[in-house]
Amino acid sequence: MSPAIRQYLIITGNYWAFTLTDGALRMLVVLHFFQLGYSPLEIALLFIFYEVFGVITNLVGGYLGAHIGLNRTMNIGLLLQVVALGMLAVPAAMLSVPWVMGAQALSGIAKDLNKMSAKSGIKLLVPGSEQGKLYKWVALLTGSKNTLKGVGFFLGGALLMLVGFRGAVIIMGVALMVVWLSSLVLLTQELGKSTAKPKFTDMLSKNRAINVLSLARMFLFGARDVWFVVALPVFLHTVFGWDFWQVGGFMAVWVMGYGAVQTLAPRFTHRNGKATPGRRVAVVWAALLTGIPAAIAIGLNTDLPAQIAVIGGLLLFGLVFAVNSSLHSYLIVSLARADGVSLDVGFYYMSNAMGRLIGTLMSGWVYQVYGLEACLWLSSIFLLIATVSVAQLSLPQSPDDSIGATSYSG
Repeated sequence: MSPAIRQYLIITGNYWAFTLTDGALRMLVVLHFFQLGYSPLEIALLFIFYEVFGVITNLVGGYLGAHIGLNRTMNIGLLLQVVALGMLAVPAAMLSVPWVMGAQALSGIAKDLNKMSAKSGIKLLVPGSEQGKLYKWVALLTGSKNTLKGVGFFLGGALLMLVGFRGAVIIMGVALMVVWLSSLVLLTQELGKSTAKPKFTDMLSKNRAINVLSLARMFLFGARDVWFVVALPVFLHTVFGWDFWQVGGFMAVWVMGYGAVQTLAPRFTHRNGKATPGRRVAVVWAALLTGIPAAIAIGLNTDLPAQIAVIGGLLLFGLVFAVNSSLHSYLIVSLARADGVSLDVGFYYMSNAMGRLIGTLMSGWVYQVYGLEACLWLSSIFLLIATVSVAQLSLPQSPDDSIGATSYSG
C-alpha cells in the first residue's frame, strides 16, 4: 500500500468518525429541543452559530491550512468536536440557549475544518494528470461521508430513546476522543502547506470560475436545507404522526441512500472511466433538480396522498441532488490550485456553509409561518438561481460534452 493510499484511508476514516457524531448531534438537538417545547424557528436559531462559524471557518481555515498543514487542521477539528460534545454533557439545568449555541459554534468550526482538510488533502494525493481518479476519489469520500451522516441521524434518534440526550453526547465524545488520539499518531504526512506563504487577503478567491461555482454551491445547499433541516423532521412528526425512531430512521435511510448515489456519480455522468464532467453536464443535472421541490408542493395540493408526494418526491430529490453535489465537489477540487489548495477549497465551502445558514434559518421561519409547501417553492427558486449560476462557468469543453459523455481536463 502506497503512502498516498495510507494517508487517504486515514483522512477518510477521520472524516467518517467525525461525520457520525455530526449527524447524530444534529438529530439529537432537533428532536430533543422540539420535545422540550421549542418552536421550529427557535430550533433553527440553535444552529445559527453552527452555520455562521462554518462560514468563517471555511474562509479562515483555508488560510490556516496553507500555513500549518491539513493534517493539523484536521486534528484541531476532531478535538474541537470532542470539546463541543463535552459542553453538551453538562446537567440539563445548564443547557441554556446561549450555552447550546456556543457548543454548536464549536461544532460548526470543527465540522468545516474537518471537511476542508479532507477535501483539500485528496487534491494533493492524486497526480494532476489523473482527473478520472480524482473524480472517483472525491465522489467516494463525499458519498461515504453522507452515508455515514445518515447512520448518524439514525444513531441520534436511537440514542435519544435509549440513553437520553446527556448519555448520547457522552458516548459520542469518548468515542471521538479515541479517534483523535489515533489520528495524532497515524496522520503524519505534511499536506497542504503552501510554498509561498499566502497573505490574509488571499482568502478571497480571485478566480472567476471558483467564484461562479461557489455562488451555485451556496444556492444548491440553501435549496436543500430550506426544507430538509427543520421543516421536514417537524412535519413528519406533527403531520404524519411519526415518533422519533421513525423520523430519525427515515432521514437516516434517505441520507445513506443519498451518499450511496454520490459515490456512483461518475457512472451517472459519463460512460468512459477516463472522461470527467464539464459545464454542460452540471447545468443539465441542476436543471433536472430544479423542478422536483415544486412538483412535491403541487402534489400536496392534489388528491395524491401526502405521504406519497413527500416521501416519493424526497427520494427523487435525493438521487438528483446527490449527483449535483458530487459534480460540484469534483469541479472545485479539480479547479483549485495545487499550491495552497486549501485557500480555494476553503472559499468554496465557505459559500456552502453560507447556503446552509440561509437554508436553516429560512427552514424554521418559513415553515412556522407558511408551512412546508412554501419551503418547497423557495427551494425551487434557489435551485433555479444555482442552475443559472453554473451555466456561467467557463471550462474547456469537448464537442460531445453531454449528459452521457463528457470531457474536461482541469
